[in-house]
Amino acid sequence: MSIDTVKEKKLLITLVGPPNSGKTTLFNLLSGKKHKTVNYPGATIEYSISSFLEQYGINANLMDSPGIISLIPASPDEKVTIDNLYIHPEFGKPDLIIVTADASQLSRHLLLARQIIDSGFKTIVVLTMNDLLAEKSFSIDDKELSVLLNCEIIKFDPRKSDGINTLIDIIKSNLNGDTKTINKRVRITDDDILCIYREIEVIEKHVLIDLNKDNHEDPRVAKANRELVIAGAGSMIKLPDKLTVNIDKILLHKYWGLFIFIFVMSLMFTSIFWLASPVMGLVDDSIQALGNLVTDTFGNYWYSDLISKGIIGGFGVVLVFLPQILILFFVLGILEDSGYLARGAMIIDRPLSMLGLNGRSFVPMLSGFACAIPAIMAARTIQNKRERYLTIFIIPLMSCSARIPVYGLLLAFLFPGKYFLSGLILSLIYVTGVIISLIVAGIINRYKKTFLKFEDNSSFIMELPVYRVPKITNVIKNTYSNAVQYLQKAGPTIITFSLIIWLLTYFPNNAPDTISKENGNTASISKLIESERISNSYAAQIGKTIEPVMRPLGLDWRVGVSLIATFAAREVFVSSLALMFKVTETDDNMSATLIKEMKNAKISGTNEYLFTTATSAGLIVFFMLALQCISTIAITKKETGGWRIPILQLIIYTGSAYLLAFVTVNGLRFIGIN
Repeated sequence: MSIDTVKEKKLLITLVGPPNSGKTTLFNLLSGKKHKTVNYPGATIEYSISSFLEQYGINANLMDSPGIISLIPASPDEKVTIDNLYIHPEFGKPDLIIVTADASQLSRHLLLARQIIDSGFKTIVVLTMNDLLAEKSFSIDDKELSVLLNCEIIKFDPRKSDGINTLIDIIKSNLNGDTKTINKRVRITDDDILCIYREIEVIEKHVLIDLNKDNHEDPRVAKANRELVIAGAGSMIKLPDKLTVNIDKILLHKYWGLFIFIFVMSLMFTSIFWLASPVMGLVDDSIQALGNLVTDTFGNYWYSDLISKGIIGGFGVVLVFLPQILILFFVLGILEDSGYLARGAMIIDRPLSMLGLNGRSFVPMLSGFACAIPAIMAARTIQNKRERYLTIFIIPLMSCSARIPVYGLLLAFLFPGKYFLSGLILSLIYVTGVIISLIVAGIINRYKKTFLKFEDNSSFIMELPVYRVPKITNVIKNTYSNAVQYLQKAGPTIITFSLIIWLLTYFPNNAPDTISKENGNTASISKLIESERISNSYAAQIGKTIEPVMRPLGLDWRVGVSLIATFAAREVFVSSLALMFKVTETDDNMSATLIKEMKNAKISGTNEYLFTTATSAGLIVFFMLALQCISTIAITKKETGGWRIPILQLIIYTGSAYLLAFVTVNGLRFIGIN
């Protein structure tokens, strides 16, 4: 969109800066909790937009752009970010750009500031991390730097809000003048970048103040001594943080570093799995109680079932994942804010890079064992588009917690009372899932143009920040923002699919009225009515239609209906199977009774047993690979910006699951195991 077509809008102030430079912290401080996160038009890259807090008296939009290190894009994602920096389709070009730069890493962070100034933008440079520089006994002469860069410079600590009023005054003074600027894209070659870095090195020498020098020393002598020291020994500003070096000797150890990283990631995974479990149970129980209240109030009619199971149940499917999402992003925020996450990504990068992934892929993959929903959202930390999409592509192969009830039922059927053997096979299932995911990643990476439809050169460049105590308020704000995005963007799709599944399993509602005479227990009657309704539903008709597809796996339409129901949630397979076999017991008795019914069940119209060693093993293989989760499909669509990848996942994984299940069942039968 050209500049002429952009509507007249409020003034726009854009925040720009390298990763870990304090940019987002500053944005949160200026905007409070009023910001919203949206995608750039035609892309999945997100930015935050907000107005200033009323107390600051600035009538302008404030935009927080994704972190970049240069105006030269290294990936398609960075190109979208930089293009929209020059002219945003909705908000136009920025009237003022605030660049955050880490004062302790000035030689690197001034590159972006210099490019933006050279592009003709009205610019304010905010120097952050001044406390880290002071720990090295250095400071920055901000007045000298302002003269050399020809722009406003302010020292600011976003974590403590020091200097906020001064920053607001500088912003106002810049907006009160003429905000019209002529911006041009600066074409920069490799030689130009070398020249800029040489200039930045000279600037750094002029503005660096050694705090150990006598304050009463003649300024001209101090400046000469400063330049002499720097010229002789290199820039003192680059001296590493002693605490960081000492910690890294342990955490980045050649041998122990990997074990420590795996231990930390295991703790994170455990926190997602175990801490969220009670809360998820509470949410699930609350949703069921609310649904039962609706049924008790309005009776057993189609509209009460729609409200209790279709609408409330759909919201339940959305809300039940919220605790895991909150815990995941809170822990990730702590790890990232402390500086450890970047080091963990560096440790694991080498083996993953052989498969087309990078170090940041490990956390989402590990999180996938708890739930694919927060795991796919965690892939946002991967800046390279191809690697991010590839990570999202393989996450459904991680055996999530929703499959555990299914594995538990089938393993209890296969090995009754043999808990150690069942546990060993369950571990093997998890390991197999990881191996398959890595194989798939290697194949997809090799044929990326076919599957991902683009080739994006990978470059894993990550700045290792110094270790800092995380600021909990910022971590909580970012966690809250991610949770809201999940509810707003993935929620509607999940609820829509849940309603479709409810329609298929409820109508045409031909449950016979005579059931009430069979048993005087109200709960059992309700179960039997629901069982008969599902047996005569559209889902059952679909199950009977696809029965020829199920027969090669040694299964019939009843299992087919249960598999259809698992698209709402995989763990529904157990309760759905219980309904299909008219198991009316609840809680612990249901599993024992269901296993008994499974042992006696025969394929409809035949004398062949339905559940055998071969068919049960085939079902385990099917659940290992198949994509049977509408929530995963919905969140993948949202994170990738289209239906291509989720549809590919659905076809490839479900098709492969069927094929391998067929091979498993018939292979076991061939060698006499049935």
